[in-house]
Amino acid sequence: MSEPLDLIANVERVIATQRDRMFAPQPIERLAAIRVFVPLAILGFLSSRVVHADDWLSSAGFHPPPLLDDWRQPLSLAPVQPTTAWLIAGALVIAGLGASLGVATRWTTTLFAGLLAYTTLADRLEAFTVSKLGTIFVVALALSPCGARYSVDAWWRARRAPQSHVPTLCEGGSVRFFQILIPVFYFSSGICKATGDWLTNPYVLWTHLHDSYQTPVSLFAANHAPPWMWTVLQATTLVFEVGAPLWFGWRRTRPYAFAYGVAMHATIGLMFGPVIWFSLLMIVVLAASYAPVKVP
Repeated sequence: MSEPLDLIANVERVIATQRDRMFAPQPIERLAAIRVFVPLAILGFLSSRVVHADDWLSSAGFHPPPLLDDWRQPLSLAPVQPTTAWLIAGALVIAGLGASLGVATRWTTTLFAGLLAYTTLADRLEAFTVSKLGTIFVVALALSPCGARYSVDAWWRARRAPQSHVPTLCEGGSVRFFQILIPVFYFSSGICKATGDWLTNPYVLWTHLHDSYQTPVSLFAANHAPPWMWTVLQATTLVFEVGAPLWFGWRRTRPYAFAYGVAMHATIGLMFGPVIWFSLLMIVVLAASYAPVKVP
């Protein structure tokens, strides 16, 4: 009887150790970096829409008809009046900047998340990855102590109470959410690629260089890089994404996965025009989640 009991005790000990490791406090710099730069990347992406808010969100522009009888469609929001559209756009910018600066952080991040969710559902034709993933990021920030340091709130708190404690760590779950979401996102993307044409057509990546997002960099690369290079890049990207949970989960491969992810998104940003905002968003979250940080 002692052997089964010892086995159970050992399993419980391993589970407890891994749980404590998973939710151990994390350097607050990781969370603060996400709070500062993620809203700016999202606002950069939305800037071309915000300046045309009436056409973007109001009845003055084109909007697809609601498809309420199709369960595959997201919630369909009717366009608003032009004046209301401008007020929403203005509130979106103010809330985003307030969240980045850490002004009334709990309120501004919550408001920013709500407005991002609204604009994503109200503009289904242009709901891009930045709109959808960015909303999730900001919701996570709103539920975290992201304004506890490196923020206007922290500065104001220090002025009112100079002897107050300055946090150097935050709850582990606030950072782990981003660290887990990134490889899950890559894995899902890799599965979609693998079930599409990426395993049957060796030049899928090369064909991507010729659409409306083409830049001088992608034009030059498409005309001068050897054909085999695109097949190699296509294969390594697929291996990176499908294996992301392993590459980021294993301590020995994590630095290489981080470097490859940053290089991949930098290349995407240079080669695909407006996608630069998505690249910046992902680089910010990658760096904040996985770049080496000295633990106090």
